Amino acid sequence: MPRDQSDLFEMQEIKERKAPLAERLRPKTLGELKGQDKLISADSLLSQMMIRNDYHSFILWGPPGSGKTTIARIIETSAPHRFVHFSAVLSSINDVKHVMKDADYQHRSKGEQTILFIDEIHRFNKSQQDAFLPFVESGAIILIGATTENPSFEVIPALLSRCHVFVLESLAEEDLREILQRGCLELGIEEDANVIGWLARNCGGDARRSLNELELIKDFLQKNPHPNIEVLAKTLAKKTMFYDKNREEHYNLISALHKSMRGSDPQASLYWLARMLEAGEDPRYVIRRIIRFASEDVGLADPQALVQAVAAKDALLFIGMPEASVALAQAVVYLATAPKSNALDSAYQKAATDARKSSHYGVPLHIRNAPTKLMKDLNYGKDYRYDHDFENKYSYQKYFPDQMNETVYYEPGEFGFEKEIAKRIAWWNKLRNEYS
Repeated sequence: MPRDQSDLFEMQEIKERKAPLAERLRPKTLGELKGQDKLISADSLLSQMMIRNDYHSFILWGPPGSGKTTIARIIETSAPHRFVHFSAVLSSINDVKHVMKDADYQHRSKGEQTILFIDEIHRFNKSQQDAFLPFVESGAIILIGATTENPSFEVIPALLSRCHVFVLESLAEEDLREILQRGCLELGIEEDANVIGWLARNCGGDARRSLNELELIKDFLQKNPHPNIEVLAKTLAKKTMFYDKNREEHYNLISALHKSMRGSDPQASLYWLARMLEAGEDPRYVIRRIIRFASEDVGLADPQALVQAVAAKDALLFIGMPEASVALAQAVVYLATAPKSNALDSAYQKAATDARKSSHYGVPLHIRNAPTKLMKDLNYGKDYRYDHDFENKYSYQKYFPDQMNETVYYEPGEFGFEKEIAKRIAWWNKLRNEYS
């Protein structure tokens, strides 16, 4: 073998030895990929694309360390197409235009398609994403995007409509244990079931993170192959909360809290509240949603619900966090255990629909205010009946615009205080029928 080629292989071996553990153990085939059995099954769309080398643009959406980049790397080594790898973090619009121009030339002159892999595609802005469209449409490029964010929000609709979305899941603990076992073997450290189990539980389903942390504590484990887990946790200074306040998980968790309260489950409600607060969510955002819930889902079934929610807001603003966490918990438990009614929310939505349709209707003259002589001369307030001057403090008048029929929006529910409100409405309706 010529010396220069031998030197080349030697340099490659040194480079591989110095690569991070997660990179050295990156799967080389779909069969080695863990945790995505449905996505890579033999009859799946992705597998069929790879078997037939018949690729169409798609987006890989999943949490960190679930295998998105790995799938792209496997395609890079197996597909007969030209392959270009972009990082949305490091690439500029000029880089995009240069690659698009080259891909278009190859397609027009040689009929070759270019597979363009864009890691973290959600970090490209709208104009950068727009730049891909004509080349995806012409077939010059086959776009493969990888993102941890919901493509519905982060990828422009025109591009998303031209891509299939493959969803990857966080890895299960059993898959992570197997990966960590390989990591121990690669690092030459003694395998400990407790350490592997602890890492697998506390890495958020992220294979790369689990291997990075195993590599980080390599020296410690070589000296202490069977350590106390509490000592290990302190050594690693492990943070176990996985949360992104500005992305999809933020909305997933507040949805879980809202639906747990609506479902009258105080235990789950407390759990989701704690998940948000302990991960650093802005408590003012949480209390705004709690206050909204008090009227939207409890309403007049328990009028104290809104009082409790607003009191929790006042406590938060007065004493701050973390002390106010218990006040928020009090509101959440109260709301979760309160009788439920969406009658107010439904009534408002119906009224709002009519209001938007009839905003040009004037206020009836008899219920207009008349602070000036001119307004009185124009019959503002004429024939208005002051209810306190009548028996039962009531005298029927029509309060809707003249062009509208009287409409029932609010119909009280059958639980909690709304039963009392139903009685009150029935009494007023009885008087109305007598006076009208």
